Amino acid sequence: MNGPEIHISFAPRLGLFVAARHRAGRSAVVTDGASTLGHVVESLGVPLTEAGRLLVDGRPVTPAHVPAAGEHVEVLGVERPQPVPGAPLRFLLDVHLGTLARRLRLLGVDAAYESEDIGDPALAAWSARERRVLLSRDRGLLRRRELWAGAYIYSDQPDEQLRDVLERFAPRLAPWKRCTACNGPLTDADKDAVRERLEQGTRRTYDVFAQCTECDRVYWRGAHHARLEAIVENALREFGGAAA
Repeated sequence: MNGPEIHISFAPRLGLFVAARHRAGRSAVVTDGASTLGHVVESLGVPLTEAGRLLVDGRPVTPAHVPAAGEHVEVLGVERPQPVPGAPLRFLLDVHLGTLARRLRLLGVDAAYESEDIGDPALAAWSARERRVLLSRDRGLLRRRELWAGAYIYSDQPDEQLRDVLERFAPRLAPWKRCTACNGPLTDADKDAVRERLEQGTRRTYDVFAQCTECDRVYWRGAHHARLEAIVENALREFGGAAA
C-alpha cells in the first residue's frame, strides 16, 4: 500500500484485536487514500461493533470518513451502557453461546438462539430481519455488512460472558419469566392441568408450576433451582431489576 500515512491509536480494551505494534499509543499506518476509516479500522483487526467514537485530530467523525495524510486517529471503545436505538433491546446468539443464551433467558432477557450451526449469512440476516444484537466470539461474523448490530463476547467463561453483556447493554431483568429452552414467555400453570406431564415423584413433591406458552415445557423448583437462583440473585444484586 502506497498512500497517505496516518497515525492511529486504540483504546486499551481493543488491544485484543490489533497487532502488538498498534497497542502502545499512536502508530503509523499507510492507507490507500480511498478507503474509509471504518475499512481501515477493520483491516487492522477491530470489528466496528467494538469501536466507539472515532476521533480525527480530536474531532468526531463517522466510519465513512476517508483519512488524509498526517491525521491523528483515535479509536475509542464502545460506551457502557451502550444504547441500541431503533428497536427493543433483544439478542441473537451464535451456536457457541448456548449457556449464555439460557442464562439471559433465565433473567427474562429476550435471547434468540439456534443450537444448529445455520451459518454466518443466515445469522446476519436473522439479526437484520428481527433487529437483534448478534452476540458472538467470531470476529469475521461481526464484520458482515448485513448485520443490524453486534457485540463481541470477550470471555469463554459463562459467568464472565453474562456479566459483560449485562454491563454493556443494561437490559431490563425479569427473572423466571422466559423459557430457557425456547425463549417463549412463561405463565403460571395449574398442577392438575400439567399433572400428566409430570413424573410421579414430581407430582408428589411440588405444587407450584409454570409452563411455556410456546413450547409447553413445564417448570418447577427442582433440584437445580438453588444453582439457578444464585445466578439470578447475583445478577440482580449487581445490575438491578426486580425479582419476579
